[in-house]
Amino acid sequence: MRAVWYEENGAAEDVLQVGDLPTPQPGPGEVRVRLVVSGINPIDLKRRRGARGQMVERRTVPHFDGAGRIDAVGAGVPESRIGERVWVYEAQWQRDHGSAAEATVLPAARAVPLPASASYADGACLGIPALTAYGAVFADGPVQGQTVLVTGGAGAVGAYAIQFAKLGGARVVATVSGDAKAEVAADAGADYVLNYRAEDVVGRVLDLPGGGGADRIVDVEFGGNLAQSIKILKPNGVLAAYASDAVLEPKVPFYQLAYRNAAVRFILVFMLPEGLKARGVADITGWLERGELRHTIARRFPLRATADAHAFMERGVIGNVLIDVAPDDR
Repeated sequence: MRAVWYEENGAAEDVLQVGDLPTPQPGPGEVRVRLVVSGINPIDLKRRRGARGQMVERRTVPHFDGAGRIDAVGAGVPESRIGERVWVYEAQWQRDHGSAAEATVLPAARAVPLPASASYADGACLGIPALTAYGAVFADGPVQGQTVLVTGGAGAVGAYAIQFAKLGGARVVATVSGDAKAEVAADAGADYVLNYRAEDVVGRVLDLPGGGGADRIVDVEFGGNLAQSIKILKPNGVLAAYASDAVLEPKVPFYQLAYRNAAVRFILVFMLPEGLKARGVADITGWLERGELRHTIARRFPLRATADAHAFMERGVIGNVLIDVAPDDR
């Protein structure tokens, strides 16, 4: 089978290889998926560069997300699943073979039936961004009637977080850094979109009609936004952060948070409780089936140009970057 892999950490153009590898076989409880589309996430770039620790495997086929069709099952998995169209998540979690290949194997539960109304590209956009957003929005229960602030509202996670919070009955405020990103956040359903480079975000959120401040913050930059977040968060509010790249080791002002009785929740999608993850998979698939989700795709590349796709994404993009692995078989 054709695949992309790397055997050492480094720049995409230096380490990503394209060629033939043995087709993997599913073990007990696993399925094999013939990929049609593979999705790239920031963690794929960081792992390839070595920013999440040096690789320990001899060879890594990257990417966690994708969509395709099941063509083989392992022991304990019903043969009736063969032929299912599926979206997959965590394909590379705790294994060295992800979705940047014509086939991958993974636990059967990680291959989710893809609604007939959804494309493979739709399915490949989900995975890490959608499940991260789901955890950040719903890890502490319903958000009906709450005010949810989503920082970085045009990012892959942020745009899904806006949609999920709105579907959950919340009022949503999103922050962005420019007009193009504001359009993405507005299209996702944000009630208020604030340009943090040009507006007083704290003042605007505190002055919201009907009661200011945020009950919940879905945050893309914990350390960099912390001072602002504390001012915005309501008493007994939740700060759910899934990244802190600008400030890797922030100082936490304990008493400022304590005097709001604030809860700080760190979101790592791979470690979300399985029950929460299962609810997320069910809700996301249901919204997908009913046509209630929007996906922003920045660009699509063929498998042979995966290095170009990584480099393109590293320059900064709005939306998902996808790899077309095989022709759509619908």
